[in-house]
Amino acid sequence: MTDAAAPTEVDAAAPTEIGALDGRAVHLVTLGRAPGVVLEVLTLGASVHRLEVADADGVRRNVVLGHASVDDRLAGGAYLGATVGRYANRIAHGRFPLDGREVVVGVHDRGHSLHGGPDGFDRRVWDLVAHGPDEATLRLVSPDGDQGFPGELTATVRYAVDGDVVRIEMSATTDAPTVVNLTNHAYFNLDGEGAGTVDDHLLTIEADEYTPVDAGSIPVGAHAPVDGTPFDLRTPTRLGDAVRSEDPQVLGSGGIDHNFVVRGAGMRRHAALESPRSGIRLDLASDQPGLQVYTGNHLAGTPTTTSGARYRQGDGIALEPQLHPDTPNRPEWPSAQVRPGETYSATLEWAFSRPSRDA
Repeated sequence: MTDAAAPTEVDAAAPTEIGALDGRAVHLVTLGRAPGVVLEVLTLGASVHRLEVADADGVRRNVVLGHASVDDRLAGGAYLGATVGRYANRIAHGRFPLDGREVVVGVHDRGHSLHGGPDGFDRRVWDLVAHGPDEATLRLVSPDGDQGFPGELTATVRYAVDGDVVRIEMSATTDAPTVVNLTNHAYFNLDGEGAGTVDDHLLTIEADEYTPVDAGSIPVGAHAPVDGTPFDLRTPTRLGDAVRSEDPQVLGSGGIDHNFVVRGAGMRRHAALESPRSGIRLDLASDQPGLQVYTGNHLAGTPTTTSGARYRQGDGIALEPQLHPDTPNRPEWPSAQVRPGETYSATLEWAFSRPSRDA
């Protein structure tokens, strides 16, 4: 039920060609080494392909969802492991004001812009500009007008592995005023990719407020307290209990697909995810104001996976640090605007541990 077939000894300095898109080779780079994390990164979408960690019994498991091939990744619509942008999450009706004019961007999710539009950064081959045994840097130049967004944007993603910690640093510069919001869209299953649902995982989120949404997953009104709702995840909560709530917000999304307002500022813990079955724990830290939590509500029918099967609803959970959704239309929230001479930056860390079975 788990995927433990990845090599533990790798030549991390040698990218491997695994396919092509529009005549450009797609490469895979392997970072890290056992007994720590072994991370596989694709130049297609600057994506996490596999992430192998040891469980409490020393068994190595791939704990992220992925696709078997380039074609399957392009056919899928779940953004598995991808760097999403130019604007992660949703922009209402694909429209927002910027410097006194209305910007119109591509829409494809119930009439709204999602994760950068129909042809977002997840569907591009990024340049591998630097790599070594434990880190890789990828770059993408998005031209002015790409999916409707103004300004030529140069985006960079750096992956670094240090023992049981993965650090992802995202940055971007522009030659004209624009909006930017990048994140990684990895889905985790700490029992192993293909091991079934994450219903029994325990999730903790450092947030006292969440963002209610309408039927199109667009924020309505202000952030709301989590008190007395299934979004109160301030203590370890079984995911299956939260996603099967009768709360209208949960029912309307088919589970959780909501932004949480993470308390504090700067680099800090956003969430913890634990599996009682495997004994693996993930602590997520970031410097972003929000955390989008998506419980894989629409994974059913995903094209062939890295284990050769198909995912079902709830087979993984995405934890996406980012700016709040629809921020370009909400001036009261932290701004997504970036101007020439400024550098957008966002950092996240995944720290894995295996508490003792006797703890």
